[in-house]
Amino acid sequence: MLEEIGLKRIRLDLPFRLNHVNCFLVEGPNGWIVIDAGLHNKPTVKRWEEELQGKEVSDIYITHYHPDHFGYAGGLQQKTGAKVSMSKIDATDGFMAWEKNFLDSLETNYQLSGIPKDTAKAMADDTKSFKPRVTPYPEVNHFFQEGEKVQIGKLEYEIYFTPGHSDGLIVFFNKEKSVLLSTDHILPKITPNISYWYHGDPNPLQTYYHSLEKVKKLNAEYVIPSHREPFTDANKRIEEIKAHHAERLEKTLEAIQKESTVYQVSKVLFPFIETIHETRFAVGETLAHLEYLRSKGECKRELVNGKYVYFV
Repeated sequence: MLEEIGLKRIRLDLPFRLNHVNCFLVEGPNGWIVIDAGLHNKPTVKRWEEELQGKEVSDIYITHYHPDHFGYAGGLQQKTGAKVSMSKIDATDGFMAWEKNFLDSLETNYQLSGIPKDTAKAMADDTKSFKPRVTPYPEVNHFFQEGEKVQIGKLEYEIYFTPGHSDGLIVFFNKEKSVLLSTDHILPKITPNISYWYHGDPNPLQTYYHSLEKVKKLNAEYVIPSHREPFTDANKRIEEIKAHHAERLEKTLEAIQKESTVYQVSKVLFPFIETIHETRFAVGETLAHLEYLRSKGECKRELVNGKYVYFV
């Protein structure tokens, strides 16, 4: 199917448990188009040099600001002179999330979430360590608009804004062939991380639910994600993802039958976390679930001895 629609998948390795990201290379009307760029590291730079040899790149489309998608956008732009396009929301987040003002607030926010001081420092340092993997920043030449249409390979796609995984995440949909480039909005086997990162949308899980319903109306038959393999029947997968979060919300409520910090609840929801990097994601997703429940009036939050505690 990928070859049929003129899409080449570039599977880039990642140094995490989620060990790859699917980027894409297609021929466009004015040259080659790169969709997402990977982390800025030596293996990524080498791989793109090989893939782009002899090709003129006209555009780089960035689906969202997370490092495995946005990281090498600026470096690749400098090498190719390509125009970079992404949503304005995620361009703003991408230029903020690894800068001093935000980074300096992380340890305080982590400690408010009940994370021990040494762990909070290690988590903040882990975020800071990404700066070389996301710089140089790109010059964003165009901000995608919802409903905008772009030619990608042999098909024309409409852009849909699907916030949740990030505040400005986009997907591409071709109605004629019922093809959805789902980016990180819908993934097979695993569920996209829905986290509150101490900035932006304070209730990302609720926003994600709205985005799932929006995409469900498309009834996409063939789905090409940014992680793992293409799959069929987007709506079936959407229902599975919703069921997963419903189960997580039940577990979250069980965990706060007595007053608990975000960190304590994260240990219940994610008992097998091994690294500081994974702890950041576990805490972020736990916080998103707690804040969703609080917005529904199903739990309360109070500041006790310098830490937020949640309870029913």
